[in-house]
Amino acid sequence: MSSTNNKALTPVADTDRVFHWHEHASLWFSLGVGLLVIQIGAYLVPAVGSRDALIAIVLGSIVGSGLLAWTAKLGCDSGLSSAGLMGATFGSHFARLPVILNIVQLIGWTTFELVVMRDGTAAIGKQSLGLELDGTGGTVITTLLWGAVLTVLLAGSMTRLVRKIIGRFGLPLVIASLLWLTWQFGGQLSSQGLDAFWARSGDGSMGLLSAMDLVIAMPVSWLPLVADYARHGRSGRGALSGTWLGYAIANIWCYALGVMVVSVAQPDANLVSSLLLAQGGLIALSLILVDEIDNAYGDVYSSAVSAHSIKPAISIRQWGLGLALLSTGLALVLPMHSLEPFLLTLSSIFVPLFGVILGRLGTGQPSFAPAQCKVDWASASMWVGGIATYHGIAHWMPQWGAALPTLAITFVLAAFFHPARLRERSFAG
Repeated sequence: MSSTNNKALTPVADTDRVFHWHEHASLWFSLGVGLLVIQIGAYLVPAVGSRDALIAIVLGSIVGSGLLAWTAKLGCDSGLSSAGLMGATFGSHFARLPVILNIVQLIGWTTFELVVMRDGTAAIGKQSLGLELDGTGGTVITTLLWGAVLTVLLAGSMTRLVRKIIGRFGLPLVIASLLWLTWQFGGQLSSQGLDAFWARSGDGSMGLLSAMDLVIAMPVSWLPLVADYARHGRSGRGALSGTWLGYAIANIWCYALGVMVVSVAQPDANLVSSLLLAQGGLIALSLILVDEIDNAYGDVYSSAVSAHSIKPAISIRQWGLGLALLSTGLALVLPMHSLEPFLLTLSSIFVPLFGVILGRLGTGQPSFAPAQCKVDWASASMWVGGIATYHGIAHWMPQWGAALPTLAITFVLAAFFHPARLRERSFAG
């Protein structure tokens, strides 16, 4: 990957470093809020019980958000995008493979987010307004509507969107929605008796460690994106603290809200229906649904940066507009229920990938210069071995969770076999 006129592979200019710590926090709080997070929180209670669910949520969010923040600091310190960090770790040619895989998964997740917003809109329209939007015509209209909103956002400046729209307007409204829903469901939970809530046990289908792994998976899923935004920060410390604080709070809050919803909802009631039944739920859910567009934007913008790293003749904005249109088209035709397992499998490859990146660039005296070789075989081998380790643990030891052990193993290996440390040991010997 040539860095000539390549905005993804060259450090961002000082004039574009505009994010303070609170803007990092605003962005990642907004990206941490989502219906999917609330839904997964609801899954935890039947599996492990209320007490272990909340323990897993707090510990998993702190650890996972810390990893996200660490990667953000690397992006800010280097000024490089995620594609640039991959190139510095794996070599200029080999890095194309994870970059392309990242583009594929981000297009998939953008498509998935559009489907979530479409289905949420249909549910709101049916239950609150009596509109039938789940037919062919309604599906096409709502998909195109959200796709148009996404395309319009991508036509503007990413930094201006974060600073002026998300920070000033979007964030207060989303926080107000979460506060209202927390008040509503917290009140219902209290009226039913907190003792019964704390005493609720799980069915044993998941252990505490595997529950933590599920919680950690959400912030870890953003690892391939975070540097694309953090590189615009004024300081690495601000990127670290803002990202960690913003995402951790959002992750804990949304997971915990899911726990509260499932604890008071009627059996067999779906998440959207339960939220709508709350007083003021329509407004609160609508605002959360609008916030989902941030997630779609985050995915497609980062995929545009990655695509630009491979073909810099096309600008990031042009890539973004094209990929937004592609994702909208895919949302109209793809069977998302069959696509989700593929996306989750594809996402698993980035856990060991960033274990290697953090071990190489996050320890010692990191060098963010492009790798001198086309293929760094040591890094590549650790990544491939890490993928095998991830799936091996998931298959034979699911009770341990796969994400955190795999990340730890690849990190330790990458740090131990860091070229600088190898030279030091060679000189010492």
